[in-house]
Amino acid sequence: MSSIRQIQVTFDCAEPERVARFWCEVLGYVVPPPPEGFAGWDDYGRSLPPEERGSWFACADPSGAGPRLYFQRVPEGKVAKNRVHLDVRAGTGLVGEERLATLKAECARLVALGAVCVRVLLADEDNESCIVMQDVEGNEFCLD
Repeated sequence: MSSIRQIQVTFDCAEPERVARFWCEVLGYVVPPPPEGFAGWDDYGRSLPPEERGSWFACADPSGAGPRLYFQRVPEGKVAKNRVHLDVRAGTGLVGEERLATLKAECARLVALGAVCVRVLLADEDNESCIVMQDVEGNEFCLD
């Protein structure tokens, strides 16, 4: 039996393109090119039935190393804490005050993009500092 080496992370959301473009900015991802025969995503969208327009959007790591992110419109809003969340590794290899300063700077950048800072968890004897955040639709993620 072969092992699967690639994954796609799927987000349920109200506004797929808005959330996808936020995550493009967070991660340095890009919007893939539209399907063949279409000059842009707007052209592709106009080819769809009205009820399907804007129902999904995607973004990808330009290096191909990270997973594709897929955003699909759902009718219900978010009502509970995520069971799975992304950790954005902004402070890898850093410790103490240097790590916290780096995380706070990235937090400020993401807040300017529409994210919300929920709480700062300071380092203790077992864990380094991290920051709990929410994206533009309230999905939790951590800067660590």
